[in-house]
Amino acid sequence: MLKSKKRYLLLSIALLSAGLLFAQQNWQKVTLPKYAEMATTFKNSPSQYAETLTYGLEGPLSLESISADLNAIKKQGIKVVTIEGGYHMKEPYLSAGWFENVKMIVQELKKRGMHLWIIDEGKYPSGFAGGKFSQERPDLRMQGLVIAKRINLKEEETVNEKLDASIISAVAVNAENKANEIISLNNHQLNWKAPQGNWQILLAQHRFKTSVTRAANNPTGGKDTVNSLCDYLNPAATRQFLEFTHVQYKKYIGDEFGKTVLGFRGDEPEYNFTPWTPELLNIFKQKKGYDITPYLASFFTPFMTEKQKLAKADFWDVWSDLFRDNFFKVQANWCAQNGLEYMVHINHEDKLMDLARSEGDYFKDMRYVQVPGVDAIWHQIWYDNVADFPKLASSAAHMYGKPRALSESFAAYTPKPTVADARWVVNEQLVRGINLFEYMFWPSSANGKAKGESYLTDPAFPALAEYSNRASFLLSNGIPAAQVGLYCPTESMWLGDEEANTSLLNIAKQLLEHQIDFDFVDNQALTSVFKLNKGSFTNLSGQSYRTIIIPETEIMSDQALKRLQDFAKQGGKVIFLGHQPEKKFDKTFLQAKPVELINWAVKEASGNLTDNIIQKISSPDVQLEHSVPAIKYLHRNWKDAEMYFFFNEGEQDQNLKVTLNGTGKAEIWDVNSGTIKPITSSAVNGKTQLQLVLPGHESQFIIIRSNRTSK
Repeated sequence: MLKSKKRYLLLSIALLSAGLLFAQQNWQKVTLPKYAEMATTFKNSPSQYAETLTYGLEGPLSLESISADLNAIKKQGIKVVTIEGGYHMKEPYLSAGWFENVKMIVQELKKRGMHLWIIDEGKYPSGFAGGKFSQERPDLRMQGLVIAKRINLKEEETVNEKLDASIISAVAVNAENKANEIISLNNHQLNWKAPQGNWQILLAQHRFKTSVTRAANNPTGGKDTVNSLCDYLNPAATRQFLEFTHVQYKKYIGDEFGKTVLGFRGDEPEYNFTPWTPELLNIFKQKKGYDITPYLASFFTPFMTEKQKLAKADFWDVWSDLFRDNFFKVQANWCAQNGLEYMVHINHEDKLMDLARSEGDYFKDMRYVQVPGVDAIWHQIWYDNVADFPKLASSAAHMYGKPRALSESFAAYTPKPTVADARWVVNEQLVRGINLFEYMFWPSSANGKAKGESYLTDPAFPALAEYSNRASFLLSNGIPAAQVGLYCPTESMWLGDEEANTSLLNIAKQLLEHQIDFDFVDNQALTSVFKLNKGSFTNLSGQSYRTIIIPETEIMSDQALKRLQDFAKQGGKVIFLGHQPEKKFDKTFLQAKPVELINWAVKEASGNLTDNIIQKISSPDVQLEHSVPAIKYLHRNWKDAEMYFFFNEGEQDQNLKVTLNGTGKAEIWDVNSGTIKPITSSAVNGKTQLQLVLPGHESQFIIIRSNRTSK
């Protein structure tokens, strides 16, 4: 632990020298607090750490209605609201009247000591600026690669056709055996004679195309393509989006940025088709060294060749880089320059194969985002669902030096939650590292009498709000202590490797059920972010991983494998669960090579977390006297204390002996009441042993206060 804290101090000095922590407030950065600081602020934690509630601006607004709404919301224990443009507003979204209303809301929040997040769009997904791209900047609209035309040919038939300049790639598919043949297009001319079989030629074209949007100004209230999203891969389009939105907010409420106004929240930016941007071919050639054009049409065939799959992975690698750098990073930088945070969740976090297709790479997308997020809707997290995907957001935060991780929770929830249900769902995510919740949904009203979802207006909800505010404060401070990294094989998912996804989720479930906490880690972190020293990978939060687990994966980067080998040589543990990767890539997937026999790592062919493998993982910081899969935990380091959070996901009460890393005086911090009381414990072999009493569906914070801690 001392080494971890020393690394944290050195990291902070380095970041300060680079100017990256300039003007950051405590709630905006990773901290290493003292016990006394946390104890002093525990009962009345700073409101910047508090949960938020989506306040939908529906219908006409007035000072009286806003005041009544905010009074009702505050009465329910909510200290922060997140505003969203809604339907039937008298002042249209992004009009001068809209911004005047937002200014009025900010003033009313300030009077009440409350804070504000702003959803960056009039509904969702983020990036269409209420329709302004379609209306004012159609040149910066989203673009995609599509099949423009299909031509059927029988054996010996020919086609000779002059093509539109936007058609750039062609492939012929044999309907009888699913084989395909790439067709060269010279000077926009298609000349091809069908060999044996029945063939269909697919002609790929780039054109303006948008994912569907739901717009506040759409009279139907539905999803359609009337209001086009911007070109996410073009930084000029993102800057224009900021000009339409963030810059205008700054004119009206900029003096409250970083004070009453905490930041902007993005919502589900995604592609539901193959992305395109005008400079993509040139950028691809610069990055990969070859022309991707001949392969593009083959991406739409049902049975791609191995070579075509590898070329498609190269394409996904490039456009996901552009998504990260030209959309997410541009917004994060603007927010940082204005004292704000950018938080965003994307789509399909619970379905990683779908996410890889539509978002590219979760961890690339979140690389520079200040508050990475997920979306917990419908029935994704419930008593009968194992749902570890919230760890995506917390892992991104941990890896990349961010203190907070968001969950937008309870939108369209089925079944509708009670307060008790909501508490369980909150705890299920807290114990997986989420520490900022956006509760859905509270509409505004003209008379101030509109009410939110029934669980929000329940008399029991203020107690949940108080609980989650304190819990999030505790879980937002300190250095994460998980020592295990679980590799997320996104690159294999680009190749269509379903086994990689299944293996990843299976291992994640087994780790948590054995009280082995972990973070998902990714290729960019292993190759270019983590610092390697003495058998330990240290991330940007100052947290160290001593074990890296690799699930079933078809392909890995050569650089990642070399880093893992160096890690193993220095004493780190590398464990392959399932077969080792078959291929490795360097600059391009297309030139992937076979992986040599890996003899520097531990392997388990079954792909499961066997007893033998558990013994080889880094020494656990939590040991139960007997197996209880329902008990989950988190551990964070303070400067002079250890913080543990336990949650019993099951219905059965638990009362068992637990051994924890850290020595000193053990205490229970009751987040319901804000009180601190000692608990009987004993020191055993440099650790602390105590009795853990956890009724079904209940949680507990245990702090081990170092004997060196001053009173």
